[in-house]
Amino acid sequence: MRLVAARSRPGTIPPRGGAWPAGEVVVAGAHGGAGTSTLAIWLQPAWDVGMVRGRPRMDGAAFSTGGRPLVLAVRNTVPSAGRATDVVNALIWQGVRVDVLAVVSDGLPEPAEASYRFALLAGRVPVIVRIPFVASLRAAASPAGVDLPRKARRAIANIQAAALGQSAVREFTATP
Repeated sequence: MRLVAARSRPGTIPPRGGAWPAGEVVVAGAHGGAGTSTLAIWLQPAWDVGMVRGRPRMDGAAFSTGGRPLVLAVRNTVPSAGRATDVVNALIWQGVRVDVLAVVSDGLPEPAEASYRFALLAGRVPVIVRIPFVASLRAAASPAGVDLPRKARRAIANIQAAALGQSAVREFTATP
């Protein structure tokens, strides 16, 4: 089985250039419920390619970002960290660079084992950003209408800066 992504936009991601907006990023989820769609809304302009489906195998280059930076979303749980490791390894094997790993909080403290696994991924992914839990998302009809707390706004700005190679990125991989 090849590593593929469910697309929320029809067709494939076109190559960079032409009429596509500058600063576009591709947002993929390492698993379902990782917050991919929410991140794509907050990181506009962005392509939400959904969850990476199937069991990642290192046997083909079925995943493409069209030259755009890739943000991989994952929850802050132990199973999520394991899935993120599998997906990152498969993507790197296929020649796809994961520019940012966005670790989205579920409101509970990050388990030590998950923190350890994410620390190991730091050698394969240049930037890991932890996105704090935003309680108001639970009651909102759309993530676009949520007034983000300062820490969440800073995390989103750091993802954009890191993905787009801007020098304004500060250290933000501190322990949760």
